[in-house]
Amino acid sequence: MASFKKLVLLQFFSWLMFSLLGVLFFASSFDSAISKAQQSAQSMVTQYIHDKTMAEVTPQHIQTALADGKVFSTFIVRNFNGETVLNISEPSSLPLLASMIESSINAVRPQFAVNKTKDIKIEFVINAQSQGQLLQQAMLLTFAVTALLAFIPIFYMRTIYRRLIRNVSTTVADAVDVYITRNQNSANIDSEFDTEEMQSLGADLTPSFKRLAHFLKSKEHDIKSAAQSIKQEAYKDVITGLGNRNMFVEHYEHHIESATKKTFGSLAMIRCSELQIINQTRGYQKGDEYIKSVSDIIKHVSGTYTGSQTFRLNSSDFAVLLPNVPSKEAEHFGETLQARFTQFQQNQELSSVANTGIVPYETGKPLGELLSVVDNAMSMAQSKQANAWHIQRESDLVNNVGAGFGNQNWRKVISEVISSKRVALMMQNIMPVGKNTKAYAEIQARFKTEENQMLPTASFLAMAEKLEMAIDIDRLIIDTSLELIKTRNFTEKYFGINVTASSAHSDQFVIWLERRLLKDANIASKLIFEVSEFGLQQNIKASKRFIDMVHRVGARITVERFGVGLTSFKFFRDLKPDFIKMDASYTRGLEEDKNNQYFMRLMVDLAHRIGVNVFAEGVETQEEKHIVETLCLDGAQGYYIEKPKEI
Repeated sequence: MASFKKLVLLQFFSWLMFSLLGVLFFASSFDSAISKAQQSAQSMVTQYIHDKTMAEVTPQHIQTALADGKVFSTFIVRNFNGETVLNISEPSSLPLLASMIESSINAVRPQFAVNKTKDIKIEFVINAQSQGQLLQQAMLLTFAVTALLAFIPIFYMRTIYRRLIRNVSTTVADAVDVYITRNQNSANIDSEFDTEEMQSLGADLTPSFKRLAHFLKSKEHDIKSAAQSIKQEAYKDVITGLGNRNMFVEHYEHHIESATKKTFGSLAMIRCSELQIINQTRGYQKGDEYIKSVSDIIKHVSGTYTGSQTFRLNSSDFAVLLPNVPSKEAEHFGETLQARFTQFQQNQELSSVANTGIVPYETGKPLGELLSVVDNAMSMAQSKQANAWHIQRESDLVNNVGAGFGNQNWRKVISEVISSKRVALMMQNIMPVGKNTKAYAEIQARFKTEENQMLPTASFLAMAEKLEMAIDIDRLIIDTSLELIKTRNFTEKYFGINVTASSAHSDQFVIWLERRLLKDANIASKLIFEVSEFGLQQNIKASKRFIDMVHRVGARITVERFGVGLTSFKFFRDLKPDFIKMDASYTRGLEEDKNNQYFMRLMVDLAHRIGVNVFAEGVETQEEKHIVETLCLDGAQGYYIEKPKEI
C-alpha cells in the first residue's frame, strides 16, 4: 500500500513539473513580445514624430498603427514636463489562467520608450490577449495529458492491489485453517509451515504465516474460551440456565455412546405434569416460575452425585445423567425427588409436580433406543401416583419386555379408575362482571389410584385420549357431576363440564348424553358443556350436531381456549354457542399488551352482536381483572378470582 501512495505522489509531482515548465516557456515568449513591442514603439516615434512637433502628431496616426499591428492595448505620449499629450487605450482582457498568473507576466505591465531628441516619453502596454489564450490552451493541454498519464497507472495499480489483497486474504484464511487443524500442542511451529501444503498456499508469504501462527498460538486459550462461551450460550436454556436438548445429545454421543473407555450409569427423565394446566389457569409467567422451581429441585438432588449432568430437553422434560450409578442406587435418587416434589406440591397447592422415569445405560447404547425405553418408564411412573418414579430394569431391557408396557399399564389404571369411579370433583367459579350477566362454576376432575393417591391430571387425560378411552372418562365425569348436583341440592347454581372433542364427535356418546340429560331434565338446563375451539374445528358437521342436541335438551355450550385457532366468525353463526372463553394467553400481562386488548375488545363487540357472552380465563392479578372489566367482558375466571376448591 505504501508503494501505491508513492506512485500517486510521483504522478502528481510530474504533472506539477510539466505545468511549471509550460509557464516558464510562455513567460519567455512574453518577454520576446515585449522586445518587439519596444522596437515597434521606437519605429512609431521615428515614423510619425520625427521632424514634426507633437502638435502635428494626430491620433489617427497612432490609431492607424494600433489598428494595423494590434500590438498595443495602451499608448500614452507625455512631454518632458510629464504632461499627457496623447492617450489612446483599448480594453484587453486576459484569459482566466493568464489572469491568475498576471503578476508573473511582464507583458501586461506598462513599458516605456523615450525619444530624447523630441523630449517625449511614450508609455505603452502590449496586447497580450493572443499570448494569454495560447498560454491557457497550452496549460489545459498539459494538465489533461499529465492527468491522463497519472490516473491510468493509478486505476491499473488499484485493480492489481484489489486482486492481490483478495488473493492474500484467501491464502491467509487457508493458512489459518491449516494451522488450526494441525496438532495444537506442537512445540515447533516453524516446522508446521515447512510443508508442501503451506508452499502451495504461497511460499513468499510463509514468514507472515509464521508470525500469524505465533500470534494464534499466543491467543489460543482466549480463542478457545470465546468459542466455548459462544457454544454454551447457544446450548443454554433461557429459563433454567441448563443445557438444552442439543447439548444433551452432543454430551451423550461423545462421552457415552462413542466413548473409548467403558462406562455405565443411569439416565433419569423428569416430566413436569402440571405445566399445561398452570399455563392455562395461572398464566405463562407462573408456568415459568414452576419450571424454574422444578429445575432447582432437580439440580439440588442430582448435585449430590459425582459427575452428574442435568439438561432441559423441552418445555416440560428434564434429563439427568448419573455416571457410575447402578439401578439400585438410582432408586434412592427417585425417592428423594418424589419427596421434594411432594413437599413443593403442598406448598404451591398443586395436584402434582413431576414424575420420573429411570433406565440404566452403558457404552455403545444408541440414544434413540434409550429415550424410547425411558419414555416407557415415564409412562409407568405417571400411572402410579402424583410425583411417582419408576425404574426400567436391566432384565426388561435385555428381553425387551418393557416395550409398550407403559401404555398397557396406563390402560389398566384408567380402566380401574372408570370401574371404581375413583374421581374427585373440584369447582372454580367464574365471576360475572355485569349485573345482568349469568356466569357459572366450572367442574374440574381429579383421578385417584387404588391407594387413593392423586394421579397427574394432564397425563391421565392425555393417555386416555391416546388410548381412545376419553369417551368413557367423559361419561364418568358427567355421571358423577349429575349425581353430586342432585345429592347436594345445587339446582339453583349453573355448572360447566368439560367434554373432549372426540366425545362431542361420537354419535354413540351424543345419543347417550341426550338420553342422560332427558332423564334429569331439570338439571340439564343448569349445565354448560365446554369444548375447545380447536376440537370443534376438527369436524364442523359433527360439532354442529352435538351443539344442536345440547340446545335441544335445554343445556348450553361454551367454546373454551378461544383465540388459539383460526376460526372465522361464520363458525359462530353456524354453531351458535352461548359463551366463548378467551384463552389464558390473551389475559397474561393484559394491562401492558395493547394488541391483546384490541383483539379482546373486538371479540366482545362481535360476540355481543350475535348474543354470545365472553369470559376471560387465567386472570391472576388485580390489573388484569381491571382491564377485563374495562373491555366489557362478561366474566372472569382465574386464581385471582377464586382457586379451585373441593365440592
